Amino acid sequence: MEGAMASPVEPDPRLHNEDLAPAVERKWGTYSIFAMWMSDTHAISNYTFAASLFVLGLPTWEVFLSLLAGVTILYWFMNRMGHAGHRTGVPFPVLARASWGVYGANIPALLRAVMAVAWYGIQTWLASEALILLGVQLAPSLAEYDHNSVFGLSTLGWIAFLVMWLLQAVLLTRGMEFIRKVQDLATGPVVWLVMLALAVWLIAKAGGDISLTDSLTGLSGREQLHQSLIAVSLTVATFLTLVLNYADFARFTPDHRAYRRGNLLGLPVNFTAFAVVSVLMTAGTISVFGEAISDPVHVIARIDNPVVTVVGAVSFMVATIGINVVANFVSPAYDFANLAPKYLDFRRGGMITAVLAIVVMPWKLYSSPVVIQYFLGALGAFLGPLVAVLLVDYYLVRRGNIDVDALFSADKAGAYYYRKGFNPEAIIAFVPSATVSAVLALVKGFEDVAPFSWVFGMAIAGVIYAVRSAKVRVGGELADVPIPSQVTAGGALTGPTTE
Repeated sequence: MEGAMASPVEPDPRLHNEDLAPAVERKWGTYSIFAMWMSDTHAISNYTFAASLFVLGLPTWEVFLSLLAGVTILYWFMNRMGHAGHRTGVPFPVLARASWGVYGANIPALLRAVMAVAWYGIQTWLASEALILLGVQLAPSLAEYDHNSVFGLSTLGWIAFLVMWLLQAVLLTRGMEFIRKVQDLATGPVVWLVMLALAVWLIAKAGGDISLTDSLTGLSGREQLHQSLIAVSLTVATFLTLVLNYADFARFTPDHRAYRRGNLLGLPVNFTAFAVVSVLMTAGTISVFGEAISDPVHVIARIDNPVVTVVGAVSFMVATIGINVVANFVSPAYDFANLAPKYLDFRRGGMITAVLAIVVMPWKLYSSPVVIQYFLGALGAFLGPLVAVLLVDYYLVRRGNIDVDALFSADKAGAYYYRKGFNPEAIIAFVPSATVSAVLALVKGFEDVAPFSWVFGMAIAGVIYAVRSAKVRVGGELADVPIPSQVTAGGALTGPTTE
């Protein structure tokens, strides 16, 4: 195997630092992975997505099946990427060096980082909206500071946004182990308690008058099937960002069962249950308020109870922080650190993310459907091809035989140096597939297949990369044991590598 036969290599400072080195402490057990998924899925955006399917006309049972199908596909993808992350012990941008080259890995890393920065800012702004609601509830006089505009935000809006920004900065610069402890105790469980309480209140107020089989808009059976397939695809597409960088978390798991069980509890079980509660709450608002309300913050505001407003606003602020940590901070922190490991570590990469999240003025980005469609839609179209290259390289080309030490070597004779640090085969596979995917996602006339653009991009990239890399394909069985490495966090070498 490559991992067993490779000669010792001194990690190059241009490719190595303590945060990018193979994980030493592996404390992310089943519950931590489950809590990570709770943090990521208990978001206002996911609530609204599930609720919107019901408002669109899908009956409750069909929303349930559609989302269950989508997250089951995600569960499979996460387990595949988790295997690579656990065995190598390295984060996503370092793992990508095997398929993209030691310098070429910055291409997928930066694409992932740009998307994360945009969404980090948007989620921070959404959390600040809940903080404004909370502030006005506690001190009504604050409302007078919410009517002017400075670069698109009111005075109160800027204060709320910067408060949320600072709260997250304090949390996020403490490192991955601190993040694990916070999410285990707070970000996931807190939202469940509030959601269940709201659902029980709404159902009781509605007198149980909630149908699981009726279509709100009377969609035909054929149109229901079409919308269900779109829901399945969009569910997968939404989480492809985390498929891409799932190694960032799986690298800290003590064994394969930890991430597999955590994924099972967090995706097919937890996400589907969360979606069902979201739909039931939305159905309850029709009976209670006379209209379908698909935003939980608006539901809280309509209840008109100070205690409910405070508890609800705080819980959804916590939820937004949770999704920002998992989906929009960890990855770019590693991705930016990968650009210049000698100067940027996890914390500095994270602060770059946080600062850029202000610069992009996310409230303007989010308020413009055209901008968010073309900017984030185009980047989203790239995710399928990026995931395909990583998985095809790991499973079909190398059969899991990764020389972890060589991932940190800039030697021209190194296994992953390729041509000047870039693997042409990955680029050749990515460019046409991403182009096709982006055209399908964004060009008028392809609206019917736009939600499935990532599928086409993934298939094209996977086939091209597999065919062009056939000559270097490795035989043998895919092993489960962690790959030994001589590279340590401090940059020194350990004893001889054995298998």
